[in-house]
Amino acid sequence: MRNEQEMKNLILDLPQKDERIRAVIMNGSRTNADAPRDCFQDYDIVYVVRNVTSFTADHHWVDRFGKRIIMQMPDLMDIGIGSDHVAKAKFAYLMLFEDGNRIDLTLMTLEKAKEWVNGDSLSIILLDKDEQFLSVPPSDDRNYRIIPPSAKQFADCCNEFRWVSPYVAKGLWRGEIPYAKTMLEHYVRDMMLKMLSWHAGTRTDFTVSAGKCGKYLPRYVEKSVWQNYLLTYPDAEPEHIWQSLFQMGELFRTLAKQVAEHFGYTYAEAEDQRVSNYLKHVHDLPADAKNIF
Repeated sequence: MRNEQEMKNLILDLPQKDERIRAVIMNGSRTNADAPRDCFQDYDIVYVVRNVTSFTADHHWVDRFGKRIIMQMPDLMDIGIGSDHVAKAKFAYLMLFEDGNRIDLTLMTLEKAKEWVNGDSLSIILLDKDEQFLSVPPSDDRNYRIIPPSAKQFADCCNEFRWVSPYVAKGLWRGEIPYAKTMLEHYVRDMMLKMLSWHAGTRTDFTVSAGKCGKYLPRYVEKSVWQNYLLTYPDAEPEHIWQSLFQMGELFRTLAKQVAEHFGYTYAEAEDQRVSNYLKHVHDLPADAKNIF
């Protein structure tokens, strides 16, 4: 596996020779001093170029970076996340190589890069031929830190969590496991993770990042809280999904009350109780029931 210095030399070799590339920027976990260092860290790189289409006209130029296991060009994809056309302001090549290294390389015009770098505090300038990025401050995670919720954001999070929970119950009663799991793992969990992050924020004065998918949260919440959170991940057994939903409800309630107390917000206790009673009722509802109540 090529080491970090070899990869950086490789990444900078073409820009140093090609006048079309005016700057090189690195961001992501390799520019974050708080991110754990390991062999799976990507190289998140931006080439600031004069003209994006001069590169995208022939994609074979990226072969110089090594033999690949797989490559993705999301800007050309048509699976709901790409635009199915070659972008003129930016274009990404995501490459996993046979030696295990990965480069996420994005081409950007100068105008686009300036706009982007101002919103990404984890940016380090590796090359700047025209001194266009002299004002970029030292890299830190300030743009990624947990943000304290407003009273409305807190209330809306609680409401969304309780509103979507009955969707899980409905899916389970019907025997629609994919539906129930999707409701639990996407909509309900998104609110659970938001509340868990706010709880971590209250313990750290909102000076830390939760990381993608909350991966850094074990550092900032109590061990018992994190263990209880992990218990909310079920398999496809219906009763296990039910218990995960109940476990998530209890944990959400505990953390939400603590966050509410920290900020002096109001927790919708009555709404919580009504929904919790409803979930327990549906859990015990006979499979051949003609009416909910």
